[in-house]
Amino acid sequence: MSDYPTLNSFDFPVALAVSDSRTVQTITGETDTTFRWASVTKPLAAWAALVAVDRGHLGLDDPAGPDGATVRHLLAHASGLPFEEGPTQSPEKRRVYSNAGFETLAEHVAGAVDRPFEEWTRAAVLEPLEMDSVTLTGSAAHGAEGTIVDLLALALELLVPTLISAELAEQARTVQFPGLSGVLPGYGRQEENAWGLGLEIRDDKSPHWTAEQNSPSTFGHFGQSGSFVWVDPEADLTAVFLGEKSFNQDIHVPLWPPLNSEILEAHRN
Repeated sequence: MSDYPTLNSFDFPVALAVSDSRTVQTITGETDTTFRWASVTKPLAAWAALVAVDRGHLGLDDPAGPDGATVRHLLAHASGLPFEEGPTQSPEKRRVYSNAGFETLAEHVAGAVDRPFEEWTRAAVLEPLEMDSVTLTGSAAHGAEGTIVDLLALALELLVPTLISAELAEQARTVQFPGLSGVLPGYGRQEENAWGLGLEIRDDKSPHWTAEQNSPSTFGHFGQSGSFVWVDPEADLTAVFLGEKSFNQDIHVPLWPPLNSEILEAHRN
């Protein structure tokens, strides 16, 4: 852990992995432990949905969810569905981070591919990437768990896509419905709450869980289990983090940005 001294500030079991598109640089900590991913499940679920799009089972602009909403809206948290319960707004009114939206997306994909979403995700993403430790049960928004090694496999797929076309992957990491404001969970209201297709885009958000040195094009996700995955395409770098304790304002908020700064600095050196 010497390259990343901030890791020593976590007083509970954690795991970290860092890689560029050619070489795995670091896998450290509890590498064999299965941790909860919480909302880091969403990039996994999004990729499973995009594989279905890429294979022609459905289209991004097919109607799905509330009236006027599409698959694209569900992926980009712009459908108007609430976080979990509550009133539904009109699509594209604001960026409402929505577990309900991802669960609705999973139901739509399952209907399009004619098999349960968990089964489709395993066949479309987990098995091709050899993510053998990962299980997805219950919610497509937060129901996955697995090891740091398998989360790194997903991160490398986000960095260098192999399961979907380059064009579709570029859409996934491009802001959808730009200009929407909304709350980034754990970090407050953002006037420009940028999201791609199942991926949060750093853009100019402040405060944020990545480092100030991360490029605005950095994309990924963090989870309430105290987990994150980010890809910085300008640095050709990805990092993933899992831990035993749930996301905490007094632990993760002050420690994640300096940790990510150390990761970027070590890569530059």
